[in-house]
Amino acid sequence: MSIFTGSIDERRSEVTKLLNIGVTFDIIQRNIIIGGRGLMLIAANGFLDSDLSEKIIEYFYSINSDSMPEDLHGFLQNCMPFASVTLVQDEQAFKDAVLSGLICFIIDGYEPIISIDTRQYPSRSIEEPDKDKVLRGSRDGFVESLLPNTALIRRRIRDENLIFEIQKVGRSSRTDVAVGYMKDRVKEDVIIKVLNRIKSINVDSLTMNQESLAEALSQGHWYNPYPKFKYTERPDTAAASLLEGSVVIVVDNSPSVMIIPTSLFDIIEDANDYYFPPITGTYLRLTRMVTNALALFMTPLFLLFVENPDWIPKGFDFIMIKDDINVNPLLQFLILELAVDGLKMASVNTPSMLSTPLSVVAAIVFGDYTVESGWFNSEIMLYMAFVAVANYTQSNMELGYALKFSRIMLLVFTELFGLWGFIIGTVIIIAALLLNKTFAGRGYLYPLIPFDKVQLLKRFFRVSLKTNERLGQQTK
Repeated sequence: MSIFTGSIDERRSEVTKLLNIGVTFDIIQRNIIIGGRGLMLIAANGFLDSDLSEKIIEYFYSINSDSMPEDLHGFLQNCMPFASVTLVQDEQAFKDAVLSGLICFIIDGYEPIISIDTRQYPSRSIEEPDKDKVLRGSRDGFVESLLPNTALIRRRIRDENLIFEIQKVGRSSRTDVAVGYMKDRVKEDVIIKVLNRIKSINVDSLTMNQESLAEALSQGHWYNPYPKFKYTERPDTAAASLLEGSVVIVVDNSPSVMIIPTSLFDIIEDANDYYFPPITGTYLRLTRMVTNALALFMTPLFLLFVENPDWIPKGFDFIMIKDDINVNPLLQFLILELAVDGLKMASVNTPSMLSTPLSVVAAIVFGDYTVESGWFNSEIMLYMAFVAVANYTQSNMELGYALKFSRIMLLVFTELFGLWGFIIGTVIIIAALLLNKTFAGRGYLYPLIPFDKVQLLKRFFRVSLKTNERLGQQTK
């Protein structure tokens, strides 16, 4: 027996067993008569648009026996008041349709099942992301529903070449994953590789949504901390990446999208660079790059000078530690690195009404009493305070933690082996960057390696729109 054949009572019995209707409370079934034929409605209660569903049912009730067509094609042409209609002709598609929020109708005498998309997913408002803030520019951001997210991108790119291909990933979760690209700009081998890789994913569910998908897509070494994908919660950033020929992956239940292929320079870029005139955008970009470099090398270099005070040039003696050193400087740096992350995690779980007073208490304790107690030296506290603030100059959290892990490695190597340890640690970082391939196989340091003069110029300097188009034509 099948849900597509037999009488309406037999099909109702099969559907009840298939979807556990009566056991699970949120899958509903309603039985009515329209035009002398039995009709069964099946839907997930939490996704129904009640007003629209009632209007459709009300219209069905108005169909009498004389106007009821004998075949399904005539019914769709003359008796279906809604536009978003799909015919379901296999069992898995039927389960996916109901469990993803579509209303399904089984009509006595018609074999295919009719599905209507009236979904209304629970969703928060489209507001500016807390992480990807800009000084000026658009204030909308992605939400946890796939359809509004694709609409936010479509609103900015009104081009027929913008394509969103939908895939389902996960045997249990059946998570919707939309792959977006500009048909006339993306490299064909890249989009084929992305789609084939997603289709070949064999997992039970995308438990952590986007991160689970990234781990399934990435085939790099897990011990390389530098991010292989760029994430953004801003529709304008996603739209700009699409127009540059990148691929955007939108995962249902995730408020951010994944951009591939991505290089280190793409990750460092920020929306603020483009919402200001070229000279201001260039200044912001170069400041971010210099600050990230200082956050990586400042504390290891300071530790190297502490171990070798005779290397300090004349006039820079003030950088040295003046007070007695009671705790090894390396241990001080490592404790402060852990303390900064501990304070971050504590701030996330602190009620908002208490966050300000607790921040004041933490600042007093760590900034004053720890120095007076002799645990920490004020110079080390100063440099670690700079590093902690510098991590927030760029919005990519994965890159921030990659720099942290690299900095800790440099500190340990410098303490153990001195100058040679610093050099070896720096070589390891460069090797990690060189060996960290993007999804499309292009160099992670592109356009530096492989060298592309025009693109490298655009990565360091924010150029005007006309200059950008001229440089793009020269590249072609």
